Amino acid sequence: MPFFAVQYTYRPAKAALRDEHRPLHREWLAEEHSAGNVLIAGPYPDGSGALIVIRAADLEAAEAFLANDPFQAHQAVDAIRIDEWTQVFGPFPA
Repeated sequence: MPFFAVQYTYRPAKAALRDEHRPLHREWLAEEHSAGNVLIAGPYPDGSGALIVIRAADLEAAEAFLANDPFQAHQAVDAIRIDEWTQVFGPFPA
């Protein structure tokens, strides 16, 4: 199943909204990580966004999967970029 690199972009205007929904967002990430759908996830140190690497059948499935993220449901993310990604070296089983 393909990998997708997902980049969330955050802007300061929605910081309070993200703070409010972060516990549910991280709970969702943890559950999906345990299920093998989220491989890695974490924010950028400067607060400008986050990177999530997921598994999905295709781009449409990746978009549908991410729609379940509480940050998405509450419009706490300013922009999303989703790119199919090929692991050449790394820890994730192909």
